[in-house]
Amino acid sequence: MREQDIVLIAGYALGGAAAAGALGAVVLRAVRHRSAAVSLAVVAAASVTTMLAGTLAVAWAMFLSRHDLTVVTTVVAMAAVVSFTLALVLGRWVVARSEALALAARSFGDGGSFSAPEKAGTAELDALSRELASTSAKLNESRERERALEASRRELVAWISHDLRTPLAGVRAMAEALEDGMAADPERYFRQIRAEAERLNTMVGDLFELSRIHAGALALMPTRISTYDLVGDAMAGVEALARQRGVRLVGERVAPVPIEVDGREMTRVLCNLLSNALHRTPPDGTVAIAAESGEDDTVVLSVTDECGGIREQDLPRVFDTGWRGTESRTPPGGAGLGLAIVRGIVEAHAGRASVRNVAAGCRFEVTLPKAGA
Repeated sequence: MREQDIVLIAGYALGGAAAAGALGAVVLRAVRHRSAAVSLAVVAAASVTTMLAGTLAVAWAMFLSRHDLTVVTTVVAMAAVVSFTLALVLGRWVVARSEALALAARSFGDGGSFSAPEKAGTAELDALSRELASTSAKLNESRERERALEASRRELVAWISHDLRTPLAGVRAMAEALEDGMAADPERYFRQIRAEAERLNTMVGDLFELSRIHAGALALMPTRISTYDLVGDAMAGVEALARQRGVRLVGERVAPVPIEVDGREMTRVLCNLLSNALHRTPPDGTVAIAAESGEDDTVVLSVTDECGGIREQDLPRVFDTGWRGTESRTPPGGAGLGLAIVRGIVEAHAGRASVRNVAAGCRFEVTLPKAGA
């Protein structure tokens, strides 16, 4: 056979196959919004038709006898029927697993949990199933956190309403006594009103800080600072309270480790922890603050008091918003916001806050990454 004849036959085959393929592409585009079963059927039909068209084009181009042409056409047609039928059966097998996955995903979309179908599907469907299962687990965790936050918010609103009402009622009563001239010691009333105003101002400030943390709007300005200077600033901020409470405030094992934090916010964290410890430690007790290098390029800031410890069942809730614990561990006028603010600020610095009981009290730890870690 001459080379020119081979090129001609190839051209006929390519032309017939191309025409059938183009028709299949048009049909597939027309049914692109239909089910996967219809698309698979069109793909199978296009493939078989392309093979059939190419073969028949070559047969007609070779000028076979009528008998030979009939035989070739019959054989090719039978092969096409068998191929198309097999393609539909296998396609239905794939679609059945897709429908099972879609049914499971539908219940997941209605707010339930996703459960992967029992029958194994293709690699792509299995990957999609694993991804949906992972997403479902994350959404369930988010829903649980949302429920917990909503319950915590309601409790907080109730507690804050009570805590605001009490000092406001006292201020109102003292103001009325001063106005009516019934106050035996006006100076004492003025001092008390000022103290209650400071208490209310602190509570409102804590609420504002906590709302910024929960909204993700806490703007940090990290700078490189030594833990030695950070601890020194915090101790200076609560020194007067320590003298007033008659509690020894000591810094032990304060290593000068460089960290990158917002100095103002992190000083507030340490001051909150030290203030809580001083309020809960009896007179002549000791509150110790330390800064040490931790594992995996971290630094651990700790505050240890002599409060007598926290109940084991309460340890996981210590940093919850509004948690107050037992009466013996609640500073006067506290709203249960200080430790929640501590955790929010620390987590905003990619750190973690924890608490555990020690021999005479409890130890609060703040773990932060070192500078450049």
